[in-house]
Amino acid sequence: MKQEEIKDLSLAELKDKVKEMTQLQSRLVFNHGVSASESPIGIRHNRRAIARINTEIRMREIQETAQ
Repeated sequence: MKQEEIKDLSLAELKDKVKEMTQLQSRLVFNHGVSASESPIGIRHNRRAIARINTEIRMREIQETAQ
């Protein structure tokens, strides 16, 4: 997920997206542990996308409290 796409989403949509991507991350890690055929690159990309979304959520929370 690109930063431009993240900025276009509302706060509720971002929180839903984090929840969804965290569940996906859990499945990817579990499947990778069971059989090493899954690409670890996908796990890394998903983890970084979650971090980007969490950063945007935190930035919005800071902006709200500053106002």
